[in-house]
Amino acid sequence: MATDIRKIVSIVEDVGSEAGQAVDPPIRRVVTAAVLHNPFAGRYVEDLGEMIADSVELSSLLSVTAVEQLAGRPMHSYGKGGISGMKGELEHVAAFLHPEFGAPLRAACGGGKAIIPSSKKRGGPGGTLDVPLHYKDAAFVRSHFDAVELRIVDAPGDDELVIAVAVTAGGRPLPRVGGLQVSEIAGEDGLR
Repeated sequence: MATDIRKIVSIVEDVGSEAGQAVDPPIRRVVTAAVLHNPFAGRYVEDLGEMIADSVELSSLLSVTAVEQLAGRPMHSYGKGGISGMKGELEHVAAFLHPEFGAPLRAACGGGKAIIPSSKKRGGPGGTLDVPLHYKDAAFVRSHFDAVELRIVDAPGDDELVIAVAVTAGGRPLPRVGGLQVSEIAGEDGLR
């Protein structure tokens, strides 16, 4: 991979209770991120094709790593996001996340018809990123509208990017606001 990765970080959480109520089985939520050098930091570059090309291998690496952390649990939700260091642009994050990044994530998740929600921002070391989530085969499954937070204490540096994927083995704990249920989805159009 042409991308210079400084490190990869995975955060795994198992939610076993919410509001004093048991969540059974516990819901596993994983976010995996790469901290990488931004070759275009500090200068405007018209053609971001290099980043787009590198995004395929990066997505595969992050996606497989994240899904492996589910340890065989059923794959429910996904999302992606990134932070540009202060010398970079939001468009640098977009070049990684949008044109080619989705196919390897869907492959690692065993498919996915729904759009992969995303977030991007500019920030410095220790900045937080909320990676949005929703159900992988139908965007309107309300019980799975959620997010996971990522914070890497020493990233991104001014000339770095943080690129992340998130996956879950369930929706929000104790959902009770109605809407389309996982058992009701048709999974044909990515919406319902």
